[in-house]
Amino acid sequence: MRIQKSYEPRDEGILYVVPTPIGNLEDITYRALTILKSVNVIAAEDTRNTKKLLNHFEISTPLISYHEHNKREREYLLLEKLANGESIALVSDAGMPAISDPGYEIVQAAIEQDYAVVVLPGANAALIALVGSGLPNKEFLFYGFLPRKQKEKEEELERLGKLKATLIFYESPYRVKETLKTIGKQLGNRQIAIARELSKRFEEYIRGTVDELITWANENEPKGEFCIVVEGNAHDVIEEVELWWSDLSIPNHVDHYIQEKGVTSKEAIKLVAKDRDLPKRDVYQAYHIE
Repeated sequence: MRIQKSYEPRDEGILYVVPTPIGNLEDITYRALTILKSVNVIAAEDTRNTKKLLNHFEISTPLISYHEHNKREREYLLLEKLANGESIALVSDAGMPAISDPGYEIVQAAIEQDYAVVVLPGANAALIALVGSGLPNKEFLFYGFLPRKQKEKEEELERLGKLKATLIFYESPYRVKETLKTIGKQLGNRQIAIARELSKRFEEYIRGTVDELITWANENEPKGEFCIVVEGNAHDVIEEVELWWSDLSIPNHVDHYIQEKGVTSKEAIKLVAKDRDLPKRDVYQAYHIE
């Protein structure tokens, strides 16, 4: 068990996870700017992209790259900096780091080494899209990007389609048409919403049924990054559970418990009655009399 008191004085550095705007620079928080100015180094998914953000706010903190292709080799360096008392701000190109972006591994590694990890609140496309979709948000599941391979995508949607929770996906403009068709095939003609270019000038929501949005996608050239929000399963899904004892007679079922668990026949009868949802007297009669 590990307990982190985030703001107690410490000799080691702190790893700050800092969300950045997903489109509108005004969505940066005062606290995020303070952290970006005060840390020793900023670990960025793309230093060129982050440099533009820092220049806009006149921040001169040194940058180091931390992305999908170098995260393992960078991990040792970043942990060494924390050990030396240097604090680090982790940022992605947009939104919350580690959510469909690099960051999970360094957060996990820092926690395992007992360094403090402080996550700032901020911009996140999935939650914006969920609320703006108008679909139920009491229970939801954020998935991120579906697999690119069609078979894997279908298998994941079949699994997710059983859930009552509203589903949230990210998707590229190059794959959104095909993904909508696959959603329709696997989940049916549910209510759905697409949110694109969130917080930017051309922000747009398209709400309707899956069939309606497929038609829209065929008639329009999808542009920008997409969030897809899909209505959950409105029906109860009853999965068949294979009962291990289904091929056993009641006497054999009772004998199984006596032999395997070493219980008395009386206790075994109770267990069988519970398994089969039968009155104990019926099991007793089947075992001792019939």
